[in-house]
Amino acid sequence: MTETLAWKRVLLKLSGEALAGGAPLGIDTDVVGRIADAIVAARALGAEIGIVIGGGNLFRGAWLQKQGTDRVTGDHMGMMATVMNALAMREALSARGLKAKVFSGLSMPAVADDFTQRHALEALATDGVALFAGGLGTPFLTTDTTAAMRASEMRCDAIFKATNVDGVYTADPKKDPTATRFDRLTFDEAIGRDLKVLDTAAFALARDNAIPIIVFSLEEPAALIEVLKGSGRATLVAGRGA
Repeated sequence: MTETLAWKRVLLKLSGEALAGGAPLGIDTDVVGRIADAIVAARALGAEIGIVIGGGNLFRGAWLQKQGTDRVTGDHMGMMATVMNALAMREALSARGLKAKVFSGLSMPAVADDFTQRHALEALATDGVALFAGGLGTPFLTTDTTAAMRASEMRCDAIFKATNVDGVYTADPKKDPTATRFDRLTFDEAIGRDLKVLDTAAFALARDNAIPIIVFSLEEPAALIEVLKGSGRATLVAGRGA
């Protein structure tokens, strides 16, 4: 039975590093399975979820840049890393009986559907889950910006940014014990304070399309459900400054 949700259609942004678990690189199948369980439970409540996963657990373009390699080549390799992560998540969801398609901004027809808004909207409405990989198909843009763009195209109610802490802080609370947490911020405050939870372009795109951002920790099993219901511990970024 569908429950009343505060946010029905959301874009879930996951970092690639989250999929690595405690390892510096790679894909931890136990972690992927745990996240898949949370998504399946959310879908059972009637939520529709688009998913963007970073690729930092497999590759970052900046690694090649340090050696003088072309940024464009590095970014394309990073986009391919996001496709690998999306395929891993799709298979974990499929193993749990939840169908999901992978749409790629970088054309890779052998493994993923090319992204079009029309087909992705149809898949999200039909299956309830869609994975967006391959960035936007162009270099110099982050997966944060991809998440904000896909959320806009999919007409999402909110962007859910899953991190390893329970919201937005003035500094990294794992490094600075004096860091304080925000319950709520406007987009202009988040941009003006240069808070690093998302990049500036992503904040601006979400602001201009009036899509709230909820920052929370996915480390607790029920966290996604709680935030979908409008409860749980999180930071809400919404609205403009005065």
